[in-house]
Amino acid sequence: MQNILLDFISKYISLTDDEKQAILALDIFHSFKKGTILLKEGQKSKDSYFVLKGCIRKYYMIDGKERTTAFFTEMEELTPHCVKNNAPSEYLISCVEDTIVTIATPEMEVEMLAKFPKFEKMCRLLSEELLAKQQFNFDEFKISSPEQRYLNLLQNRPDLIQRVPQHQLASYLGIKPQSLSRLRARIIEKNKG
Repeated sequence: MQNILLDFISKYISLTDDEKQAILALDIFHSFKKGTILLKEGQKSKDSYFVLKGCIRKYYMIDGKERTTAFFTEMEELTPHCVKNNAPSEYLISCVEDTIVTIATPEMEVEMLAKFPKFEKMCRLLSEELLAKQQFNFDEFKISSPEQRYLNLLQNRPDLIQRVPQHQLASYLGIKPQSLSRLRARIIEKNKG
């Protein structure tokens, strides 16, 4: 897992042996079982997550129902809003499957940036990529029909179809599980003809 992280970082900046050792010396690698809740609604946290293996889900509880807003899989990062604004979380984060993540705090980030200023470049590039991706996903969701959202998911993140329970996928797409079943059947029927 350590090499996966170092390879990922190397896509953005080159690392010296000292920098690699400093990263590996941090206590950041954590494993969680499927179903583990990493962040509860109302909880304060300083933890940011980077998924090395597995899948985590961000969701809200609204009127007793789960509303999934995002899935994070390998090489994706999530910093909950509560980390930046020091307020209780408005949503939950849980593991969809057995998951290995790195967990970092703002204090760790400050320490690494002080020791190795070039990490700031990587953080900036990652932030820009994440912001662009989130804006694209938000816009795409707003202008797409449920069928188009599902087709986009099939095209852009086909792994989620196999990895995520149907009721969570349906929630993510903004539809009921029964509607997702009908949608899938309709798409299969279209592809036959």
